[in-house]
Amino acid sequence: MIEIERKFLTTSDAFKKEAFAKNRITQGYLSSIPERTVRVRIKGDKGFLTIKGASNESGITRFEWEKEIPVNEAQKLLLLCEKGVIDKIRFEVKVGTHLFEVDEFYGENEGLIVAEIELGSENETFEKPFWLGKEVTNDTRYYNSYLSNNPFSKWE
Repeated sequence: MIEIERKFLTTSDAFKKEAFAKNRITQGYLSSIPERTVRVRIKGDKGFLTIKGASNESGITRFEWEKEIPVNEAQKLLLLCEKGVIDKIRFEVKVGTHLFEVDEFYGENEGLIVAEIELGSENETFEKPFWLGKEVTNDTRYYNSYLSNNPFSKWE
C-alpha cells in the first residue's frame, strides 16, 4: 500500500505512437488536502475510490489505498466532489521493463502532459525515453489534487 512514483513533463507527443493502451479518465476529489486526498475516478467503464497520504520529503513515496467500485457509484460520488473535475487521456507506454503512464489533460488543464512511472524503490534505475523531459516529482503543482483546484490554464 505504498506508492513509489516519479513524475516528468514531456518534450513531445511521440509517446502516443509507442502507447499500447489509452483510456479516458474523469476524476474528482472528496478531499484534496495533501495529508489525505480522497479521489473518485472513472477509467473507461470502471470506477475507483483511492485514498493517498502525504508524500515523503523527496515527493516520491506515499501511502496509497485503492478499491474498484461500481461505475454507477463512482458517477454518483463525482457529484459530491470538490470543484474542478480532472479530465484526461492516459496513454500506457512500455519502456524497457517499466510502464510509463502519460496523462494528456483537457478542460482547464489543457496543454499539460505529465508522465509517471511507478518503481519498486526510490533508487530504482529505469530507462528514460527520448520524449521524457524535466522531472517534477517534488513539485506539488503537478499533483492532480492541486490541478483540480488550481488549473494549469491559470498558472502564470
